[in-house]
Amino acid sequence: PASFLLQMAAWLRAGAGALRAGSWSRCYRGPGAGAGAEAGAAAGVQAAEQQQQQRRGRWDVRAGVESVQRHWQLLRAEVAARIRGPGEQELRAQSRVLWHFQGAHSLQGWAVSSDRDIGGRSSVRLGVADNGSSALLSGRLNTEPPRDGLTRYSGYCTLRSSPPQGPFNLKRFYDLSNFNTLYLRVRGDGRPWMVNISSGMYFTHHKKDLYNYFMFTRGGPYWQDVKIPFSKFFLSSQGRIQDNQHPIWLDKVSTIGFTLGDKVNGPFQLEIDFIAVCNDRAHTEEFAYEKYKRNPDV
Repeated sequence: PASFLLQMAAWLRAGAGALRAGSWSRCYRGPGAGAGAEAGAAAGVQAAEQQQQQRRGRWDVRAGVESVQRHWQLLRAEVAARIRGPGEQELRAQSRVLWHFQGAHSLQGWAVSSDRDIGGRSSVRLGVADNGSSALLSGRLNTEPPRDGLTRYSGYCTLRSSPPQGPFNLKRFYDLSNFNTLYLRVRGDGRPWMVNISSGMYFTHHKKDLYNYFMFTRGGPYWQDVKIPFSKFFLSSQGRIQDNQHPIWLDKVSTIGFTLGDKVNGPFQLEIDFIAVCNDRAHTEEFAYEKYKRNPDV
């Protein structure tokens, strides 16, 4: 057909132009040249990989030495602090600020999670509020359960702090035994939240135990100061309140978090200024719930 002949003519003209330009002669490889070129390319790639591995090895060694030095410095500082002991001001302190959010750098060490981990549809994010200082936890709650045939309930979002670590990544805890009240400054949207505290346990099957208490936000543009005595926190495990209740081990506090699960679909937000503890001398309650004896006296 005429169209085919016109296309062939265009190809021939392009080939003649490339031949005059010498591009074919530069790209032509004689018999056996292809294998040599491929072998050379493979050798070049192998040499580049070896150089990269050597650089990575040198960097790994340097990073390892720097990490060991940093951990030894932390260990020396911790031993010196143990030998020196708490100061007079620390012993007499009636309050202590654990976290004061002052920008994006203060969000490190906090993690968010939601029912997306089990196939849900809720979303949550942690960022800096419009004032450029406080932490803003926001997202959308969705109570629709995943269609896996097993999960019946869904709809939760959580913010939780990372457990403290000592030298060489050893487990450490917050010692809050000199205080009896949790002090928060928040600004919410009227939703009820659950404040969670985890403490160190002796047995591994207690790793999912949490101490909980409710925090009711008012909503609106004003900050809200919330004080929750530690004696009000009740023990739960995997969302179930335990019959055997006992107070928090305040000398082994590991993490503090916030959970939303009020079964109301829609957006939410919680702004946090600081998280602190204080010693309220007017509060003398040791524990708000009845403690059962395993083997009562007859």
